Amino acid sequence: MKFRTGSLSITGNFRENNEDNCHIDPQNRFFLVADGMGGQCAGEKASALAMEIIPRRMQLLNYQSAAPEQVIDAIDAAVSEANAEIMALGELDAKLHNMGTTITFLVHAGGHCFIGGIGDSRTYLLRSGKLQQLTTDHSLTQALLDSGTLTPEEAATHRYRNVLYRYLGTKEGGTGTNPKQIVPEAGDRWLLCTDGATGGVSDADLAQLLADGNDPQQIAETVVSKDNITCLVVFVEG
Repeated sequence: MKFRTGSLSITGNFRENNEDNCHIDPQNRFFLVADGMGGQCAGEKASALAMEIIPRRMQLLNYQSAAPEQVIDAIDAAVSEANAEIMALGELDAKLHNMGTTITFLVHAGGHCFIGGIGDSRTYLLRSGKLQQLTTDHSLTQALLDSGTLTPEEAATHRYRNVLYRYLGTKEGGTGTNPKQIVPEAGDRWLLCTDGATGGVSDADLAQLLADGNDPQQIAETVVSKDNITCLVVFVEG
């Protein structure tokens, strides 16, 4: 399988700094998107730490021969280490207190793709014209949706829609990622993005954006909004 990628990260109109981050492995073995949170530069620092620590740990994996459980263990260890470092730095530096970041990932190893995340950054797959969201938001509104307390229409404008109960920088952030496993197919198109990319954009519109054109970089540049936002697009080719 061959992967082609494109990415874009913008600050937007509401903040002076970009708290988002992304990482594309030079060998296209793994892809990461993070969205930091916290006052001043704290969110920017948290997402930068995640993008430093997780790739460093993921370089240790044998991508050709690793069994699925070894891949999952490697992902969980990398995310757990990043979580611990973010928590520790937040305790040491008052300016970084309560900083945190989301994370979503796509890892290609042993002939499978492993997809997961913590927080509300998402990974989507467009296959045969059908769009699937493969990650679940760790937000209060998603929890209320899952319990049947809210309808999807109510959740879209709920006051707690951006409140997370799990992200890197909390004890819950290092308790495992439980990734999904999918065998990649030629023609697959993946989108990893922060919540700014999906706010106010329907699944139908997102599917159309992913389907249009043959340049992943152009598609990433098209999926933009008023908020600070990061998009990473991956094409799978035979």
